[in-house]
Amino acid sequence: MKILIRGAGDLATGIAVRLYRAGHQIVMTETAVPLTVRRTVAFSRAVYEKRAEVEGITGVLASSAEEMREILNQGQIAVLVDEKAEIRKEFQPDVLVDAILAKRNLGTGMTDASFVIGVGPGFTAGEDCHCVVETKRGHMLGRVIWEGTAIPNTGVPGNVGGYTTERLLRAPADGRMEPVRGIGDRVRPGDIVAYTGGVPVRAAMPGMIRGMLQPGVSVTRGLKIGDIDARCEPEYCLTVSDKARAVGGGVLEAVSLYGHLRRRYGAVLLAAGDSSRFGGNKLLTPVKGKPLYRHALDIFRCFPWVCRAVVTGNEEIARAAAEAGMEPVENQNPEKGISHSLKLGMEALRKKEKGLDGILFSVCDQPGLHGALIQQIWNLAGVRPGKVICAAHQGIWGNPVYWPQKYFSSLASLSGDKGGKSLMRQWPEEVLTVETDGEALKDIDYQADLEE
Repeated sequence: MKILIRGAGDLATGIAVRLYRAGHQIVMTETAVPLTVRRTVAFSRAVYEKRAEVEGITGVLASSAEEMREILNQGQIAVLVDEKAEIRKEFQPDVLVDAILAKRNLGTGMTDASFVIGVGPGFTAGEDCHCVVETKRGHMLGRVIWEGTAIPNTGVPGNVGGYTTERLLRAPADGRMEPVRGIGDRVRPGDIVAYTGGVPVRAAMPGMIRGMLQPGVSVTRGLKIGDIDARCEPEYCLTVSDKARAVGGGVLEAVSLYGHLRRRYGAVLLAAGDSSRFGGNKLLTPVKGKPLYRHALDIFRCFPWVCRAVVTGNEEIARAAAEAGMEPVENQNPEKGISHSLKLGMEALRKKEKGLDGILFSVCDQPGLHGALIQQIWNLAGVRPGKVICAAHQGIWGNPVYWPQKYFSSLASLSGDKGGKSLMRQWPEEVLTVETDGEALKDIDYQADLEE
């Protein structure tokens, strides 16, 4: 797959190394003046040295999309100075990984690529990315998070060799960075290792300098400019760290699952009910600042790797579906019941995409529905093929529901206002659930539901 990584520091480089060795094509973006401390194991070094080699893999600076393509054709990693990752429009990556590690999201969105991964704090799975990878040292390091966020930044560095804050070197003053000692040198407490703005930077512990900013770069007071490792292993200065390798493994796990899932599934959004209990077209009613139906469309537009259809008899909804990259399917006979919409949606998807493994059916009147729930249903479908998978709250079935291909004929045999739940009750042993909160499954049937 084509993978774009925002950031090219040592952690982002660990991610790139694991993805590259798994056979993926990698483009990385950086700022014009990288401030990577562990620069000997970072592709960000290519920004000012034109090329950088890490564990036998070469990253080369590209100044244009044409140069980027040539570097990729040579089997190397392309590095661009592109702080906002504008190259994604030209590159059109399958996966975007935000590994800037700013402890906050600097602009990455869930629709920036077919699959988006946020690394570390500042991202929320299902809102601005499809999943998050944990970066805090400890038991959860490298874990893939499919709902929620990573552990918040504590401001305290992880323990390496028995030291935490002592192992970091910080600028005592604004000014030019002037190293006195180099990466790989051994130091003792009190040794001067660099100057910033003419003020000495002293080691607070014994060990080996594992990282140091490049000479001449401008720094500000308090900025991390170096790193001391008590383990004193020269090889650790030249190879990807255990932390970067673990985080890279988490990213590789997520990318591999995405590769397993894509182009196998369909989704049908049902938006053709007559809203008789509501007393008007409820789907056009503003809820939380936009028409009710838009909540579902905005969620499913974040899954472009899924073949999607929207069954509706409303021109506005059909037009919005097409603009969101979904197939509008006309249903002018809502009185025939939900079974009619199910059949129309299935037929449309099966004509558009042959050999679908399964279809997820969702309604458009659940404003609390969120992307993390949809992603988890597909994740489960990928590892438990042949099972019906249903969103549930405290064991009570709700929507959406995923149906594998073997049940398509049974769904097509339904009539009237009978939906898939009638089949699920016949084969409860075939149903798996994804537990979620009650708000996600709450639907709008009456005017009073909007006031709750």
